[in-house]
Amino acid sequence: MEVTAQMVKQLRERTGAPMMDCKAALTEAQGDMEKAVDGLRKKGLAAAAKKAGRVTAEGAVGSYIHGGGKIGVLVEVNCETDFVARTDQFQELVRDVAMHIAAAEPRFVHRDEVTSAVLERERAIFAEQAAASGKPPAVVERIVTGKLDKFYADVVLLEQPFVKDPDHTVGQMIAERIGRIGENIQVRRFARFKLGEGIEKRQDDFAGEVARAVK
Repeated sequence: MEVTAQMVKQLRERTGAPMMDCKAALTEAQGDMEKAVDGLRKKGLAAAAKKAGRVTAEGAVGSYIHGGGKIGVLVEVNCETDFVARTDQFQELVRDVAMHIAAAEPRFVHRDEVTSAVLERERAIFAEQAAASGKPPAVVERIVTGKLDKFYADVVLLEQPFVKDPDHTVGQMIAERIGRIGENIQVRRFARFKLGEGIEKRQDDFAGEVARAVK
């Protein structure tokens, strides 16, 4: 199948990859757009793995305010050079990460940050639930392992499904951007604020809300 300029343009719009890479991917995939997208994704992940050890001392602190000022996020995303930090592609990535944090409420950047106390608490709960089903110990252990993987996907930023593309995790999305941008990129830390979180409402305020709700 002939690879046309329109097909190359369409693939570039979908992936953000350079024109020549898009043309090569389409040629390799014999014009199959989805295969070309997958090919570029794989190359992006491979490029990210090669760059993982590079120092990331530049970057940006991004913010996102959602829900009429009810939720706010600050996130620090690092890259290798100030030049890349000022590009539109990098700034878009920072905004995407901040927006995702606002929507998905992660508690940790990566699984290494999950404390042993939190992990053991979750493990004990999962083990008790699995044992109550009467399964043999070996099966219980497999069930607990599966539930812990689900726990990580719920609370660890890099393992959560990316809200704008749930077929890929945030970590995979960042790896693909590394392939496009050409530098190592790391999410260092974030803070998420929700208006009134942790504050108990006065009893009369609560009673007033109930009264309004039943009218």
